[in-house]
Amino acid sequence: MGTRRRRHQHHGRWVVPAVAPAAAAFTAAGLLLVVVAFHCFLSPPLGGGGGGGGGHRVVRRPNPPFLSGGSKLGEELWASKLASNFFGCSNATKAFADAKAVTEPNRYLMIATSGGLNQQRTGIIDAVVAARILNATLVIPNLDQKSFWKDASDFADIFDVESFISSLSNDVKIIRQVPDRNGKTPYPYKMRIPRKCTAKCYENRVLPALLKKHVVQLTKFDYRVSNRLETNLQKLRCRVNYHALQFTDPILKMGEMLVQRMRAKSGRFIALHLRFEPDMLAFSGCYFGGGEIERRELGAIRKRWKTLHASNPDRERRHGKCPLTPEEVGLMLRALGFGKDVHIYVASGEVYGGEETLAPLKALFPNFHSKETLASKEELAPFLSFSSRMAALDYIRKLNFRRYFGHKRTIRPNAKKLYSLFLNRTSMSWETFSSKVQTLQKGFMGEPNEIKPGRGEFHEHPMDCICAKTKGRSGHSKPHPSNRIGEAMEKRANDGEFDWRDLDYGENTPLGRDSSNETDSDMHELEDMVSD
Repeated sequence: MGTRRRRHQHHGRWVVPAVAPAAAAFTAAGLLLVVVAFHCFLSPPLGGGGGGGGGHRVVRRPNPPFLSGGSKLGEELWASKLASNFFGCSNATKAFADAKAVTEPNRYLMIATSGGLNQQRTGIIDAVVAARILNATLVIPNLDQKSFWKDASDFADIFDVESFISSLSNDVKIIRQVPDRNGKTPYPYKMRIPRKCTAKCYENRVLPALLKKHVVQLTKFDYRVSNRLETNLQKLRCRVNYHALQFTDPILKMGEMLVQRMRAKSGRFIALHLRFEPDMLAFSGCYFGGGEIERRELGAIRKRWKTLHASNPDRERRHGKCPLTPEEVGLMLRALGFGKDVHIYVASGEVYGGEETLAPLKALFPNFHSKETLASKEELAPFLSFSSRMAALDYIRKLNFRRYFGHKRTIRPNAKKLYSLFLNRTSMSWETFSSKVQTLQKGFMGEPNEIKPGRGEFHEHPMDCICAKTKGRSGHSKPHPSNRIGEAMEKRANDGEFDWRDLDYGENTPLGRDSSNETDSDMHELEDMVSD
């Protein structure tokens, strides 16, 4: 895991201890049977306040001598006692008509996804929902091949096309390409819609163009469907996400091999997604104690986004929006009770500062693994030249997958509260620090009745697709008890909000305006705004 190049796209925000289950249903990605991704945004500069100068990118202190031994809290760290009371439920109701009954002829919806692998997955999922809203036939989406990564992979290189089409045949008609008209392929009318567009928004903005032009392509399709949809459309999202959108056999087989090798080392382990790549740090606007070298390097990257506000590191840190350094990740996990013997699988792009930055985490958790350590260069060779395929191998189930497939333990950092604790951690004993971390993390440990604070993204908190088992009556269920609360929170949220935590690596910057029809100048603007 080197210092400068960034290769993988993820959108995780969680730290997840995972027990590797046997059921393949828990892994559309193959390797991710066991665990989810990590991202958190809370720690102060390790070198103190504002530190100038210096030749080190990340300033670190030696590991405290009191960190040793195994996990203290036992099974409570690894699993929720309430998990067995909930299950994923995404079947359509009787009121949801078959695709054959609602699909209108001469309506073809094309999608151009945007960003990294996880963001493109979200776009594909929402594309199915958009086609259903419009009663249109969906054409297999185009993947983003113009960003920094220059990955020429198309949909069929990463996802199982036949499974995608057949699994959704009752919901949306999907075809590989628009049929020819008079021997010619129709040219689509291109347009861009606002972020988090509601069903009414699609009917008002896209449907008129579809009725007139018959073939419409929605460009830069990322987060373009609202979180607030009626239940059957939300459940459709879940059927796409958890069942229909499967990776190809080569990716699955490689992923399964990685899982087997990891399980041979340890029956259960923690998977981390550090999100400490240079582009993510630059976008966050945070400072990590690396002096002028860091300011210069990250500042140069930040200039690639023309629409970003001026960075204010102190404000971002006070609001709990700065990524943890690898050392702070390790300290947090040890404070929660995970011992030095625990195995760590790191799903991440290449970390800013490289091995020097990772050294403290490796000292805290010597059993440190990644796909590069589990597989040989020869085994990884078919994927190495394709960033999205490499990202697929590292695709760790995010919070939504773990909620849907049995509420596996997923730990979220209590960002704002932990900020001040990390700021003052050297002024207290390890016992006090550990006790405070455990106290602050109550309510953030992935219990089934926890409501995701803040933005309420449906893809991370799919409460319409999670049911609680009714007591004493097998086969019966009721909606998750927090659904209504989640809906209330969502109504208070700004549906158009967007910040760095929504980004994948190497993705385009969000635009602040709409586009009624894509032009050459628009395409140049998009290319200028590429993340890296």
